[in-house]
Amino acid sequence: MNQQEVNAKQMKSLTLAYMGDVVYEQYVREHLIRSGSIKPQQLHQAAVKFVSAKSQANVLRKWFEEDQLSDEEQGVVRRGRNAKSGSIPKNTDVQTYKYSTAFEALLGYHYLSGNEERLYQLVGHAIQIVEEGNQHE
Repeated sequence: MNQQEVNAKQMKSLTLAYMGDVVYEQYVREHLIRSGSIKPQQLHQAAVKFVSAKSQANVLRKWFEEDQLSDEEQGVVRRGRNAKSGSIPKNTDVQTYKYSTAFEALLGYHYLSGNEERLYQLVGHAIQIVEEGNQHE
């Protein structure tokens, strides 16, 4: 891919979140397809459990509980959480939305910084957390 050099540290948090949303959704879709246990017509419904604002906010809270994030990552998350968004979806509260934006900003930051190994770690852990949480429902 021929692209202009980007400095993810200088990017607006909502831009990082925009990228992180796409990246996470792609990983989740690939995970669901590779697992083979979900019928094609159920893929979207299954994916929503991973990519919902509530789910993303829960993952981020778990990472903080488990002290999973570096100081640099915590800074990206803080910026993402404090980003001013024009609107908040009707199906979630402000705090949950801010945490999900921060989650997506962190993934977008790693993707645009080329930190593929760390991105894989975080996404894999996020998927694991969501799957474990769904087993308890």
